[in-house]
Amino acid sequence: MKLFRRGESSSTDATAESTVVTDGDSAAGTTRAAATATAGKGRPTPKRRDAQGKRRGPIAPAPLTAKEARARRKAARGSREERKAASARRREAAADRRERMLAGEDKYLPPRDQGPVRAFVRDIVDARRNLVGLFMPMALVLILSMFVAPALQTIVTLAMLVMMLFMGIEGVLLGRVVNNRVRERFPETTDGGYRLGWYAFVRASQIRKMRAPKPRVNPGDAV
Repeated sequence: MKLFRRGESSSTDATAESTVVTDGDSAAGTTRAAATATAGKGRPTPKRRDAQGKRRGPIAPAPLTAKEARARRKAARGSREERKAASARRREAAADRRERMLAGEDKYLPPRDQGPVRAFVRDIVDARRNLVGLFMPMALVLILSMFVAPALQTIVTLAMLVMMLFMGIEGVLLGRVVNNRVRERFPETTDGGYRLGWYAFVRASQIRKMRAPKPRVNPGDAV
């Protein structure tokens, strides 16, 4: 049985130590390479809540007194000139939106008025002289006359009933005309029937100058 000599044992230990050092250097190099690779895009994406929290910065403590709260609100509102300028800009924007809506720009119209079908219906109604449009002014005159001369109450009530009867008849006829014209112009549309007839009736019952959007055609024009 051979025993290692002292020199051989030393060389064996040195070889083992060099192997350990080499393995350690390799592991360290691998770790550094992995860290370099993950230092950029490889790191996990932070959550939106954490990212927004970092951007927002620290939250100011709650005010201790009502005076401090009023001071903070005043500082947040800005100066009087800034508030006046912001209010003027809001009024100008609102006026511009209203003008565009009255002009009939589809983007600024309410949902019930949007679309080429509804625009076509408005043109049909605006090009007609509708008896329904006289109901509001005539009803106002009849009501005022009833207050001035109470003895005419029976006559006024009868006249209003007759007007409502004519309004119902004209509304039905107008709805049929509108639906037929829409089916001819837009055969693939799903907008029609009672809803479209009611839309035409409501517009026809309004005074012409009070209609929104404003009429694009004159009475008697061909549509």
